[in-house]
Amino acid sequence: MSSLKERVREKLVRQLAEDGPPDPDQDDTRQVSVQDDLDLLDAVADDDPLIEELAARYLVA
Repeated sequence: MSSLKERVREKLVRQLAEDGPPDPDQDDTRQVSVQDDLDLLDAVADDDPLIEELAARYLVA
C-alpha cells in the first residue's frame, strides 16, 4: 500500500495534469497553489504534519 505522502503527491500531479498547461495570459491562482503545495510536499519528510494537512485539503483518503 502506498504511503499517505505518495497518495497526496499522486492527487496533486493528477490535478495539474487535468488542468492542462498554464495559460501565459492568465494567472491561475489555483494551479499555482497546487504546484506550490506539490513543491512543499516534495520538501518534507514522510512523517511531517504538512502531509496530513494537504491530505485534508485535497480530500485524499
